[in-house]
Amino acid sequence: MVGATGGDDSNFGDSLAAAGRLIIADARTALADPELSDAEAVHEVRKALKRWRALMRLLARPIGEQADQMRAEARELMRALSGARDAQSTLDALADLRKTDVPFSDTSMETIRGRLTEIKDAAEQTGFTKDMRERLSRYLDFATLSLERWPLKAIDFDTVADALTSTYRRARQLLPDNWPETDAEHLHDLRRRVVEHRHQMDLVEHLWPRLGQVWAEEAQRLRNRLGACQDLAVLANFTAPHQPLAPWRSRLAPVVEARRAAHLKTAARLAGRLFAEKPKAFRRRIAALYLARQAKKS
Repeated sequence: MVGATGGDDSNFGDSLAAAGRLIIADARTALADPELSDAEAVHEVRKALKRWRALMRLLARPIGEQADQMRAEARELMRALSGARDAQSTLDALADLRKTDVPFSDTSMETIRGRLTEIKDAAEQTGFTKDMRERLSRYLDFATLSLERWPLKAIDFDTVADALTSTYRRARQLLPDNWPETDAEHLHDLRRRVVEHRHQMDLVEHLWPRLGQVWAEEAQRLRNRLGACQDLAVLANFTAPHQPLAPWRSRLAPVVEARRAAHLKTAARLAGRLFAEKPKAFRRRIAALYLARQAKKS
């Protein structure tokens, strides 16, 4: 959050720079912390890169091509780490299924979990290597240098509000007309936009702390439901012919579909509330809150 990083409400550029430095620091900590397993480190690094990409999207207009390039490079780094993440997704999906009645014995579930754990461990060994850690470190070095060089002080509220509205609009446009029939790729794209929106809204939460917290919680709940659907989709892919979980396909498929339907029902309700306003109304709301905040300070 901007307010938590020591930024001045009247200088959005300084606040954004402070937010960027905090993101970089979190990523460096994840890389260097000996207490974190490779899986935990990958998770924390990917979280930081998602926040960084949201910030780069916010800076796309004032900074231009450099911010776009850094966002693209961060995406490539995340993809390079996705092998271990996909394996972890299947384990998360399996844990999610265990909250329901599944047609498997405990022994079968442990066999499935063991097979997925082996895949995850192998992916970590090949993906999160010393070379990958060095590549990430070099990227963070360049990100730090970029923050120092970019003319962030010139960024004003209108620039930030326009960028927030653009992200809000992109997410809103992806809301399905028919949630149950929406394919996994579309839901994945929607989740990415929701994640970006959620992280960008963190940057202005200080304008209205109470409402901002509620908004962030709603966005996080939607993100979690869409993430659960994505995890289930990855798990379903592992049951395809010649895949590791193919022997369990006939019994897993209906359970996965039923759980997905439950998550989508909740996601539709959350999205309806979160994106109820049209983009122009959303923009006016942000402006009104900002003006009220400034008037209170004067």
